[in-house]
Formats: sequence, structure tokens, C-alpha cells
Amino acid sequence: MLRTRVGYCGGTTKSPTYRSIGDHAETLQIDFDPTRISYEQLLEHFWTTHNPCRDAWSRQYMSAVFYHNEAQREAIETTRRKFVTTPDQIKTEIAPLDTFWIAEDYHQKYRLRHERLLDDEMHAIYPSERDYVNSTAVMRLNGYLDGHGTKTQLAGEIDKLGLSTTAQEHLRKRAR
Repeated sequence: MLRTRVGYCGGTTKSPTYRSIGDHAETLQIDFDPTRISYEQLLEHFWTTHNPCRDAWSRQYMSAVFYHNEAQREAIETTRRKFVTTPDQIKTEIAPLDTFWIAEDYHQKYRLRHERLLDDEMHAIYPSERDYVNSTAVMRLNGYLDGHGTKTQLAGEIDKLGLSTTAQEHLRKRAR
């Protein structure tokens, strides 16, 4: 992954916020390098890491996948058929992406923001909130703290993340 950002989409409310989300859903925007992972692989992960047949208790927390073009829609439908064995019970919405509204800064990189040492070091490297939110290194740290990635992957890139020795050791202990 190159970048992830959380936000809102799928609704009609202009400029939604967490406190005024209207009819939007909370969403995750993913920028990725297709030479390293395919769109279909991302979709496989999507379909196999949640229950697409579960009712959402509100539109804000619904399961949805939004597409940019017809090729993406076709890939979504193809992978859905491959990984969802009960298509008549599916609750995941598949819809065209109209507008992605980026969420407030305090919603971005949630796990990392609760690790003071790591967060402080990343903010020293990326003092602008925009650069912090858009940083691949910040995204990677947040992912490790949230249980994504392996210890082997972390060992292979920890020296490239810009962390002090103390922060590296902290990350090794805190990564799930």
C-alpha cells in the first residue's frame, strides 16, 4: 500500500463530518501499487476478512465497496461470486464512487495517534497534518500497530521508517 485515508462516501450530504455524517458511510480509501498487489487481491482481502452478509446497525457502519469505473465494478462482481458463497444473503453495497470526503485529522491513523512516542516522531518528520496523513511510513506504522503485517515484514523495513532506535524497539514490542 502507498497510502490509506479514512473518510465518508456513498451519501448525498455535502461536506460530511463525523458529527454530521448524514447518509454517508465511514470508508477507507486505498492507494496501491498495482505492480506489487492487484486490485483483485485487495478485493479478495475485502471479501474474506469480514462478513458481507451481516446487517449493519446503521448506514454509517455498513459494508460497501465503491468503484471508479466499469472494470473495477466487474472485478468486484467477479471476486464477490468467487468468495461469497451465499449471494442471496449479501448485504454489502456495491456502488459507484461519487465523492470521497476525507475525515477529520483526529480520525486518521487512529492506532498510531495513541502511541505517543511513535506519533511524536512521525509528526517531527511530517509536521504538516496533510503530509502526516498521506505518508506511506505513517500508514505502515499504523498498520503494524493494528495487527497488519508480519514480524518478518517489520524487520525488513523498520530501518526505512525514520524512527529512532528507542521508537524502533517500542514498535517491535507494540506491533501485534
